[in-house]
Amino acid sequence: MTNLKIDVRAELESFPWKRATWTPDKLTAASPFRYDGTPSFYVWLANNPVTGARAGDWGDYGATDPEYRRGGIVKLLAFLRNETEEETEEYLRWKYGEATGDAENLTLDLSGVLRLPERRQPLDPRILNAWDCEHPYLCLRGISPEVQKEMRVGYDIKRKAITIPWFLPDGSLGNVKFRRVDSKAFWYVKGGWPIRELVYGIDAIYRKRAKVAVLVEAEIDAMYVMTAGFPAVAVGGALFSEEKAEVIRRSPIERLLIATDNDEAGKKLREQVIEKMTGYCELLSVEFPETYKDVNEITDLDELRGYIERAAPVNWYKFPLLSQQVDKSRGTDSTKIC
Repeated sequence: MTNLKIDVRAELESFPWKRATWTPDKLTAASPFRYDGTPSFYVWLANNPVTGARAGDWGDYGATDPEYRRGGIVKLLAFLRNETEEETEEYLRWKYGEATGDAENLTLDLSGVLRLPERRQPLDPRILNAWDCEHPYLCLRGISPEVQKEMRVGYDIKRKAITIPWFLPDGSLGNVKFRRVDSKAFWYVKGGWPIRELVYGIDAIYRKRAKVAVLVEAEIDAMYVMTAGFPAVAVGGALFSEEKAEVIRRSPIERLLIATDNDEAGKKLREQVIEKMTGYCELLSVEFPETYKDVNEITDLDELRGYIERAAPVNWYKFPLLSQQVDKSRGTDSTKIC
């Protein structure tokens, strides 16, 4: 396999950056891995002959975790895209596999990286035993101990990270997310199922044969909704893949209440869910004030319950392009959701 030429700048420009300064060869910004108010993070956008750095190499001056002091483009994009490093490698192969030319791009050698096998096997659930510890982090985020126990949340003492298992519909273990309790850093267990093919909480939907569920972005949001007394699933980011859609289509869910984040990424995710799930189940929209970024910021559970209980059928006038698509596929009747 030949080297891949990655357009590092183009990849990074598709994500929001705090206090960013762009130069022809370098991006300086606040660190995406931790709560940072200063531009102490940098990424080389072009090869630097003086330092020997390659385009895509990054560093974080304020990092306390050695794992996040410096790294390469695959690790950074995996974090930004909220997926495993194996998925990021597959994405780069797909996008840049045929790339040619002499632009200011990174030459990234992925020849030694193995593709994931077509027939994936679930992880051994006994690996969770190593993290069978408790930490107050999620309780401080409003998630009850009962929900944490049900979802088999643990804690990795050595790496100071909450462990959040992702299960397949049949209850087998697909992947495990590690979320640091002192920063924004997270990663997934090696050899796990691709996140693009998983829906967090879908195992609980099957166990309870739940016909109604609230869809949110993050696992913590889903567990918070569960604490409020509602079945919930999480996408795990701001992208709703066809694989995720198919998992929900095949599930017992008949009514899907969409409660994505109150930001541009959340709005785009909501549109993706509506586009892919229309006709498969009843779709309702959970509206809450824009003073809250996500459902976990609604600290009053009764207030959250009120927003969920007042969920209304999707207003197609807010999504004119999607409404036209539905009209074309169904004739003139665009009011029936399923």
